[in-house]
Amino acid sequence: MRYVSAVPVPQPRAESATPVDSSRRSLAAALFLGAVGATVVLLASGRIWAEGTAAVGGGTVPLDADGSDVTGVPTALAIVGLAALVAVFAVRRAGRLLVSALLALSGAGAALAAFLGASDSAALGAKAARTTGDTAATVDALSHTVWPYVTVAGSLLILLAGLLALRYGKRWPAMSGRYERDGTPRPRKAPVVDPDRPEDLWKALDRGEDPTGAA
Repeated sequence: MRYVSAVPVPQPRAESATPVDSSRRSLAAALFLGAVGATVVLLASGRIWAEGTAAVGGGTVPLDADGSDVTGVPTALAIVGLAALVAVFAVRRAGRLLVSALLALSGAGAALAAFLGASDSAALGAKAARTTGDTAATVDALSHTVWPYVTVAGSLLILLAGLLALRYGKRWPAMSGRYERDGTPRPRKAPVVDPDRPEDLWKALDRGEDPTGAA
């Protein structure tokens, strides 16, 4: 009779995430955050940020100012951020580091400008002066909406995308597919010459090749 020893068989351990998987996740996260953040900033900057009224001829007229009236900085920096997000994949090494820093700074600058504009009343005061024709006109019932803070939130997403690019961008692939990872060009296959097609023979001669295949 044979006896079977009760030796436990080691079970394979779950492999931890590889650097390639981590690189892909960070790349997808940066693309998503940057694109969503820029979209939010562009949309929220076109919404009404401040409202009020101005006295005209014994009555009142409603006034409002959207984000572009208050400050054009978030919109401009959101566009710069989108361009930087695309450019991250077109450059390498030091260039990628600089573009990633530009992406992060675009988000930080847009967030700061939107936060400062959340309590701005100058844009509405300028509208009151134009509407009433009185440079000393004042704005009554002044109120601010939530859209400046939505712009801040979108800007912070751009900032986060830039920070991810700074941290993991060196592992991300570049857009060019003609080069291997070491930077050397991939060998190109020589075109096939059909001896029965005169145009192929002429093209081979133009390239300085022997269409007959003779050594």
